[in-house]
Amino acid sequence: MAIENWPETGRIPVYLVGGAVRDRLLGRTPREYDFAFDADEATFLQRNPEARKVGKSVSVFLLRGQEFMPLEGTLEEDMRRRDLTINALAEDRDGNLLGHPDALSDLREGILRPASPTSFRDEPVRVFRLARMACELPSFTIHPEAVAQMRAVAGEGLLGRIPAERVGRELMKALASPKPSRWLSVLAEGNCLSPWLRELETSMDIPAGPVAYHSGSVMAHLMDVMDAVAGDPLCVWMALCHDLGKIGTDPALLPHHYGHELRGAEPAEHVAKRLALPARYGAAGVLSSQLHMKAGIYEMLRAGTRCDLLMQVHNAELDGPFWKLAEADSGRSLRPVVNDDLAVLLRISLPPEWRDRGKESGRRLRAMRCQALAMHMAKRKRENADG
Repeated sequence: MAIENWPETGRIPVYLVGGAVRDRLLGRTPREYDFAFDADEATFLQRNPEARKVGKSVSVFLLRGQEFMPLEGTLEEDMRRRDLTINALAEDRDGNLLGHPDALSDLREGILRPASPTSFRDEPVRVFRLARMACELPSFTIHPEAVAQMRAVAGEGLLGRIPAERVGRELMKALASPKPSRWLSVLAEGNCLSPWLRELETSMDIPAGPVAYHSGSVMAHLMDVMDAVAGDPLCVWMALCHDLGKIGTDPALLPHHYGHELRGAEPAEHVAKRLALPARYGAAGVLSSQLHMKAGIYEMLRAGTRCDLLMQVHNAELDGPFWKLAEADSGRSLRPVVNDDLAVLLRISLPPEWRDRGKESGRRLRAMRCQALAMHMAKRKRENADG
């Protein structure tokens, strides 16, 4: 925010605080601007009668489109009550920087450190905010004090008391970040996967598959695929879910995971519901688990199986994210052939005499599509052989 646009608040001292100051110093455009005023609420309202109190659990006032909160004690005390040192920053209307004594050095050195010894215990949701910020600032390192506080909070069972929606909101932001895999790695380092992502607690100790196909753990594979599709939040979520079924594999069968695509649907659905994620995310996570194995061998599938796979994904309106995931998971280029085949299927429609016959109409349409696709596949094979 330009200094000339600084809000007028009836001569009450006001500071730009938190993430907006951090982002300005990092050269990023702040998503939002938060202001704190140094006065009691009554004085603020007396000098700004048009202000409206909009916060319920905390005191937040809306004034000319901007949000204002009272400082908690002095400015120094307020800064020490913040989550991380790099967020414990304030800027006055003259551009002077104030805040936590470690804020600027941690920002320069790229360190995520709690603002106080009780920061995470005071608000356990800050554990997930830390993980999300690690995703958004991938070059920043986690200070040992942060890891210690995470483990202490987890050990005291405080994470389960956080409202699901608050954890889910932090996850949704992490899914949209440049390095979403850090959500898992940071929580794992702090022993904070349980209870919200308890399915993943053992994933670091389970091989992702035979060495010929996977060299690391299930956790490592999920993280690799999540980062490979970064930039598409729904696809990142699908990447997180697609191999959850491997966590339930009988240890006697390892490193093989026969049938994991079927076992993974239930945990994918449970995690989405537990975190109060949008219904679309729950459905997408289930579909990614159930269908990713077929997608990975798409060019080996017969016309009927291709038809069913393509239409199931298309009808779920997941063509883009699903096939992006399939390519990242398999390491093969699939979309040129997939898009070509889908175009063939979508050109087929029932003649009028076969419409409105319930299940029989559906069977007839599928048969027509399978036949058209089989002919198209044969033609393409001949053309490739001739070319």
